[in-house]
This record gives sequence, structure tokens and C-alpha cells, in this order.
Amino acid sequence: MKEEKLSLLQRCIKWREANIKEKQFILILSFLVGIFTAFAALVLKFFIHQIQNFLTDNFNVTEANYLYLVYPVVGIFLAGWFVRNIVKDDISHGVTKILYAISRRQGRIKRHNIWSSTIASAITIGFGGSVGAEAPIVLTGSAIGSNLGSVFKMEHRTLMLLVGCGAAGAIAGIFKAPIAGLVFTLEVLMIDLTMSSLLPLLISAVTAATVSYIVTGTEAMFKFHLDQPFELERIPYVILLGIFCGLISLYFTRAMNSVEGVFGKLNNPYKKLAFGGVMLSVLIFLFPPLYGEGYDTINLLLNGTSAEEWDTVMNNSMFYGYGNLLLVYLMLIILLKVFASSATNGGGGCGGIFAPSLYLGCIAGFVFSHFSNDFAFSPYLPEKNFALMGMAGVMSGVMHAPLTGVFLIAELTGGYDLFLPLMIVSVSSYLTIIAFEPHSIYSMRLAKKGQLLTHHKDKAVLTLMKMENVVEKDFVVVHPEMDLGQLVKAIAASHRNVFPVTDKKTGELLGIVLLDDIRNIMFRQELYHRFTVNKLMTSASARIIDTDGMEQVMQTFDDTKAWNLPVVDEEGRYQGFVSKSKIFNSYRQVLVHFSED
Repeated sequence: MKEEKLSLLQRCIKWREANIKEKQFILILSFLVGIFTAFAALVLKFFIHQIQNFLTDNFNVTEANYLYLVYPVVGIFLAGWFVRNIVKDDISHGVTKILYAISRRQGRIKRHNIWSSTIASAITIGFGGSVGAEAPIVLTGSAIGSNLGSVFKMEHRTLMLLVGCGAAGAIAGIFKAPIAGLVFTLEVLMIDLTMSSLLPLLISAVTAATVSYIVTGTEAMFKFHLDQPFELERIPYVILLGIFCGLISLYFTRAMNSVEGVFGKLNNPYKKLAFGGVMLSVLIFLFPPLYGEGYDTINLLLNGTSAEEWDTVMNNSMFYGYGNLLLVYLMLIILLKVFASSATNGGGGCGGIFAPSLYLGCIAGFVFSHFSNDFAFSPYLPEKNFALMGMAGVMSGVMHAPLTGVFLIAELTGGYDLFLPLMIVSVSSYLTIIAFEPHSIYSMRLAKKGQLLTHHKDKAVLTLMKMENVVEKDFVVVHPEMDLGQLVKAIAASHRNVFPVTDKKTGELLGIVLLDDIRNIMFRQELYHRFTVNKLMTSASARIIDTDGMEQVMQTFDDTKAWNLPVVDEEGRYQGFVSKSKIFNSYRQVLVHFSED
């Protein structure tokens, strides 16, 4: 039966190659990716809401609910158990994994990511994990695109495009935001915008959004009605809000990295569960708005018009009825949200930072405007308008994606009338954070390893090149105890003019012998037993570690002005040589392939 299926697939592939041109087939695949990712997003949202409603429907809004101390721990325990025992692979940091797949794995994403992230994040968020479902569904969509392309034996350049189609479709499907899906793929995933890539990305995004419209209706995800139009006198305050959002983004990014570093030092998964579970459950018990994605709080702040409505954000907590503490309560949430999100993922849960970014931005904009309105010299700043702008500001800062922030918030809420202030806030926030952090929270992990693909064509090509493809190993190895006569025999057997000197037992690189350095004595037989390699060798001008990125390798060549450099592993054992000519040839091949439109 299995052989018949394989042969049928092969016949389909041959028929496609004979009857459908590749460019047309890519459009068909992008359409299918849009449909599949939209349904995946809808299924994920359905399961999250069902779990949340089942667990919290009977909660008393006027007092603290002690089940908040239990649900989050159960959620991250179940998600962690599922990942360790069923998936048996790391599925955290979904967008980072996509960036890695694009830059180092030639667009290949493991098949289990089609379903594993969806199940784990539904359990995590449904039970109260303080993260978002968007990054897992983006990984799911990208995995759908990658594996659909792999089934039809598409080349790696097409797989990279289909990964982008999956991401665009996922954002468009879960948010009903096709333009944001397209822009996210270009800004965050660094997919180059060419005529051959634009149309498939658009098809996936529009298809996914259309499926979501058909299933859930045409209303925007967050209801928003513009009661007061934007006035030019508020522009200085909009710029200040952008700076405020940029600083919050910086705090969120650095605090999350620090907390993740603490969890990274805990080797036992049950220690991580205990530490993360206690931190998360206590925070949610004290601040129930931290439960889950937090979209209820966003809807409240975007639609509330009076203190009575805003005070309901403190429902289900011990702060219920203390309306005078609203701003303090919300500022504490801004400070503590990052710990709740980090504890969720660090403790074993699965989720992303899309929703936390929107959540923090909404609260930040509300706090900024509400606080400003207490001063007589400030013009009135509509809280709901500034809450909307804050969402764009924090998202732009955390993701280093100002266009994504603008279009996503406009499409999420239908707030197109505030397009100008949304742009001002996003740009101000982005300019603020890049003064301190050159990379987004998604890309900084790969940037440190030299594995980040960027829109800089030269750096992108170097990133796509792999060390193992440029290391040459046809050099004759000599040892320090060998005499000149033995060295001459080695020279006769080699077509190279450089000879690595290694320790005979450990393989450690000790130095090199250059043919030019011994040319004047190599034919004097009376010296054959007088000189040893140990006396003739010199130190290499630099050594390249086999884990170095190609950009770092080229920088080393520029610093040393060398044409050949030895490659060693982290223990110093000799691996081969890298030459400038080999790198240039490989660079040209990758550039030609990378630049094809």
C-alpha cells in the first residue's frame, strides 16, 4: 500500500512537471498554504476559547479566585509533558526557528511543527499561560508551506518562499489582516520583495484572510469606534508616547532575555516547572488580567468610556472596588507581564510574544493618556485612541517592525482614521529601541551566532553560505618531529604550498610550514637530518573556528590580509583550510541563485 502511494505521488509530480510551469505551480501551492494556515489558526483559537470558557466561566468577579493558583501550573505541566514525551523536540521560539530555517536549513521545517505547536499552545494559553497564540501559528503555517513544498520536491529557494507564504497566511488568518501578514513576512522574516515573491505572498495572505472572514464574519478582531478624530496639537504627545513605547519595548526585550537565561540554567524540567509555575500562578492570582492572551483587557480599554467601565479590569482580584488604584494596578501589570510570559515559556509552556506586545502597548497608551489628562496644561488625550496607538508602538519596538505595527493595528481594529498617528508612534518607538538594541527579540539569538538573514544582500549571501562547503581538506599534514627529508617527501606528494603541523596524538594544530620559507634549503640533502619541522614551522596569522559565521570569517581575512587560513574545532584540532578563492567562488554561486527573480 505504501509503495502504491509513493508511486502515485511520483506520477503526480511527473505530470505536474510536464503540464504546469513552476511559477504557476508555486501560485497554486501558495493558495493551498493560505487555506490550510487559515483553518489551523481557526482551530487553535477555537480550542483556546473553549478551554478558557470551561475553566473560568463560573468565577466570582467580586473576589480573588484561588483556582488561578492551579490552572496555569496544570497548563504548563501538560504542555511540557506533551513536548517532552510526544513531540520530543524543542518547539519554543517559533519565529526564531523560522528565521533559522530560512538562513541555515534552506527553508526546511520539521513535519511535526504542523501540529505540535498548535496543540501545545492551545493547552498553555487555555489554562492561563500569559503568552500569545500567534507565534505558534506562524510556525505552524511556515511548517505547512515548507512541507507542502517538500512533498512536491521543490528546490530550496521555493521552500523559503513557501515558508514566508505560511507565515503571511498565519498572520492574515488569525488577525484577519492580509496586509499585515505580507508586511510581517518582509520585515521580520526578511523575505526579499521581488516580483516572483510578491504574488505568492499576497495570494496566501488574501486567501487566509478570506477564509477567516467566511467562517467568523467580516468584523475586525477588536471593535473600535473613533469618537474623537486626531488633532494636530496632539502630535508632540504622540511622539512622546512612541518614545515611551520604545522604552517599554526595551525593558520587555532585556527582561525577557534575562529571565530566560535564569530558566536556561535549570537543567531539570521539573525544576523549571516548579519555578515557572509558582511565578506564573502567583502573578495571575494577584493580577487576573495576566491570564491568557489578555484580549479581553484590550477590548475593554479600546471601548470603555468611563471610570466605571475601566475599573472592571480589576474584576476577579483582591483589588476589586479600589478604582482609585487603577493606574497603579495597570503600571504594575506593565512591569510584571514580562515575568508572566517568561515564566510560561520557561516553565514548559508554548506561546509567543505577539499578544503580550499588543497587550502591553494597549495598557501603556491608556496609562500615558490617562495620566496626562490629570494635568491642566495638557490637551485632552482620548484614552481609547492612545491605547490603540500604544499597541502599534510596543509591537513596532519589540519586533523592530514599524510597518507591521501600523498595518496590523489598523486592520485589527479598523482604525484607519488614525493612520498618521499610528505611523508617528511606530517610527518613534522603533527609533528609540534601535538606539539600544540593533536586533529584534526574535533575531538577536541568531545574530549572536552569525546565522541571521537580513535584507543586506552581501550579508544575506554570506549567511546562506556554510562553512563545511568552503573548507578544503586536501592538505598534507606534517608533524613537528619530522625532519627536513621527510618534509620534502610530503611536499613531493602535495600540490599545495602550505602544510599544517599537528600533534601526532591529539591532532591539535601547532603551526604551519610555508613552501616559500624553506625553498632555499629543501634541495640541500646534507641538511635533511639537521632541521626538523618544529624549527621550520611558523604560527598562522589567524585561526578560524569551524562554528564561525561566514561574515566573521571574511572579517578575519580582511584583518590578516591572508589568502589561506587554517580551520580548527573548539578544542583546537585541525580541520582543514579556507581560502579566499574558494569563498569567492562559493559566494558567486550563492549570489546568482539568491538573486534570481
